[in-house]
Amino acid sequence: MAEVVVVAFSGGVDSALAAHLLREQGWEVWAVFLRLTEAAEGAGRAAHLARALGLPLVEVDLRQEFEAAVVQEFVRGYARGLTPNPCVACNARIKFGVLWQRVQAFGARYLATGHYVRRRPAPEGGYGLCRGADRSKDQSYFLQRLPREILPQVLFPLGELTKEEVRRRFQGLGLPEVELPPESQEVCFIPPEGYREFLRRAGVAAPPGEIVDTQGRYWGRHQGLIAYTVGQRRGLGLAAREPLYVLKLCPETNRLVVGPKAELFAPGLRAVAPNWLTEPPAGDGEAVAVIRYRHPGVRARLRQEKDGSLTVAFAQPQAAVAPGQAVAFYEGERLLGGAWIAEPLREGEI
Repeated sequence: MAEVVVVAFSGGVDSALAAHLLREQGWEVWAVFLRLTEAAEGAGRAAHLARALGLPLVEVDLRQEFEAAVVQEFVRGYARGLTPNPCVACNARIKFGVLWQRVQAFGARYLATGHYVRRRPAPEGGYGLCRGADRSKDQSYFLQRLPREILPQVLFPLGELTKEEVRRRFQGLGLPEVELPPESQEVCFIPPEGYREFLRRAGVAAPPGEIVDTQGRYWGRHQGLIAYTVGQRRGLGLAAREPLYVLKLCPETNRLVVGPKAELFAPGLRAVAPNWLTEPPAGDGEAVAVIRYRHPGVRARLRQEKDGSLTVAFAQPQAAVAPGQAVAFYEGERLLGGAWIAEPLREGEI
């Protein structure tokens, strides 16, 4: 009897082809649609594609868990002047957290998704995660906070494929016409009006305040801190001899700190709550640090502090280190783990 694998089934091309490939490999495949929001966009497409593929489809209602673990954390992060990454949190706490607990109750021993990432045997035993073969679509960054113990039970059928190959294979299935959504890089729960309007509706205070530089000199007024992110240049409305960038958001004083591009670069960062997908390092080490999705990465020294945090010293200074974002650590193609960025560090702090 074939073993059961549950596929997180969104109603898109990636999850549909992932399910098809697994069934071709001999698995008994169940499709699961995650209802995360009231709108639950994609439910109709998921049902249509599951029927066309001959897959049983189960809907799992995780709206309450998603609201508490992802949406409200996103809101609280912005209220504290952070730049949260809800997708990293969602993968760890919802898709490979609560959902994994639910599918085990169904009797399934494996969970699969359409992520572009590769699971490979690790030299020390067990499994590790590596970048997807299609580097332009690689999603390993978003999986940096997965619990290490889940790796033997997760499958990523698209990891060795390019996006073009996935589209071509999907089209070759000859499925009935279904209107597929355009690919989106937006956060799934943010409405078309944008995240600033979402935060205002959620009750995040956004009063105007002062714009100052690192010396405390006054430059003008901002329109509410939630309208700005570290590294932003456009939309400041400031007259200066050289372009000014957002360096820091200070919710405790409601000030926006700006400065020239040179001041945007930091030689390192402090990160908290590290999560390791390998054996936790016994001491200090080196890795390639990726400080946001699409960041090319930079060689860095990692120093473990007594309080459990990490000091990350870059080989070359990096621009726009944003508190609240996640930093991922790599060794070659392998994802070692990650942590949450607490603050950029300056010369003398490393």
